[in-house]
Amino acid sequence: MELISESRRGFLRKVQGYSLLAFLLGRDFAREAIAKGRGRNLKGNVYTRLGVKPIISANIPFTFLSATLVWPEVRQAMEEAANYFVDIVQLQRAVGRRLADISGAESGMITSGAAGAMALATAACIAGRDPEKIWQLPDTTGLKHEIVMWGGRSIFDSALRLAGGKPVVVRNLAELRSALNRNTAMFYTGYPADPDPVDAAPLSEIVPICKAASVPVFVDAAGGIPPIANLRRYPPLGVDLYAFSGGKGLRGPQCSGLLLGRKDLIEAALANNNPVEGAICRPLKVGKEEIVGCLAAVEKWLTVDLDKLYAEQTRKLKRIAAMLETVSGVTTEIDVRKGSNRFMQLTVRWSAKTLGITQQECERKLREGSPPISVLATYNPYGVHVGEWAVTSKTREPEHHSVVVYSLGLQPGEELIVGRRLREVLKGV
Repeated sequence: MELISESRRGFLRKVQGYSLLAFLLGRDFAREAIAKGRGRNLKGNVYTRLGVKPIISANIPFTFLSATLVWPEVRQAMEEAANYFVDIVQLQRAVGRRLADISGAESGMITSGAAGAMALATAACIAGRDPEKIWQLPDTTGLKHEIVMWGGRSIFDSALRLAGGKPVVVRNLAELRSALNRNTAMFYTGYPADPDPVDAAPLSEIVPICKAASVPVFVDAAGGIPPIANLRRYPPLGVDLYAFSGGKGLRGPQCSGLLLGRKDLIEAALANNNPVEGAICRPLKVGKEEIVGCLAAVEKWLTVDLDKLYAEQTRKLKRIAAMLETVSGVTTEIDVRKGSNRFMQLTVRWSAKTLGITQQECERKLREGSPPISVLATYNPYGVHVGEWAVTSKTREPEHHSVVVYSLGLQPGEELIVGRRLREVLKGV
């Protein structure tokens, strides 16, 4: 069969793009796309009645953007859970048994996000199940309290410090061996979702070193789902505790997360958590609805065909790309996001000199439009910008600019709204 040339592909994409634009011409598609019995209306809902504008999310599931939309099965499970009273600790242990069956870990629990899991893991490794030590935190006088961190500090390590942990940074195995001592409570590392990340901590070498020193290893894999197979990734490596966010790719409740690992450490985490009165992590509460909902999200993922999901996301992104490629000087690329939050994404590139618009201006105009649209670029107003986390501005603007349209949050029909509006912004309409 004769291969289609790249120039012909480009021509066909433009034809498709113009066809979509003609279809949208003169229609309030934003209203039509979301008001077809789906319970969604961007112009009239519980948020607009409070004066808050809902956003079309073409961004990764940032917490400040309210993360993700839960699976329908999660909403159903949470609704059912809301009709009963239960003992929260009994519920956590029952969920832990089910998570153990699924993951291969000894036990598990639902936490208040991945950051909540970090705090609970720290408290568990410092205080264990000793009531006096639990009450003493975050004062760690006389207790193990150092948290050895691989590669550098994290902007999220306040969750470790919340429970009294003191970060100690190591960047290689020699430094790790030197850092481990009688005050070391836990080893911490973030870990990407890639099968063989170049810059990840070498767990196969780290775990034996830590075990020889009786130091538990904790892996923060917050954005590591999908694939759901990552739930089973860490027990065979000898990792003692590991965590995922529930409100990101898992599509569980935003205020939920997973902590899995050794049963004794999970029990210690429960002893430092709500509903224990006096425990340092009691404020990190998850209710029965979030506990059941997060487990329902895990169960849902066991039925998901990821290749099929990627194909559906790609079809949406191709529609956006087709509309944008009708703009001279714009190029697009569709691929799977690397590292965490591994869903399909569309990278849109252009020359600021040719189109007269920068990345920041494009992003701002989308965000300030009606309906507001959030894409992945540089905007995050809620980061900590002091000390070592201070952001330094670039003195020279790059010639080429880009934004990323992320697929996870796009609801049916919204890709057409995003494509049309992004095209208007880039063309200066």
